[in-house]
Amino acid sequence: DTIKGLIEEAGGSVAKIEYWGLRNLTYRVKKNRKAHYSLLAVDAPPAAMAEVERQLSINEDVLRWLTVRVEELDLELSPLLARRERERERERERGPRDDVAAEATA
Repeated sequence: DTIKGLIEEAGGSVAKIEYWGLRNLTYRVKKNRKAHYSLLAVDAPPAAMAEVERQLSINEDVLRWLTVRVEELDLELSPLLARRERERERERERGPRDDVAAEATA
């Protein structure tokens, strides 16, 4: 929310925010084994992005970040979230698992 506020104050806009959840890190980063991942699609002037990066470097809770400049924003779901959504939909179509249904009736 603070990053979104910084971008909007500087004349930019946040087109998409995806929260990927708590994930295991491949290796320890600043003594942490897990981290929360987020993806933001942002349309902002370079000065605004410089301020966002400055704020991220000051924040002790942020382990790492990556800023990538693209020609146009991709507003579709990221492949990670699209796969999760497909898996959830398959689970809904299948219905409850047999062992879960057996426990519910017992």
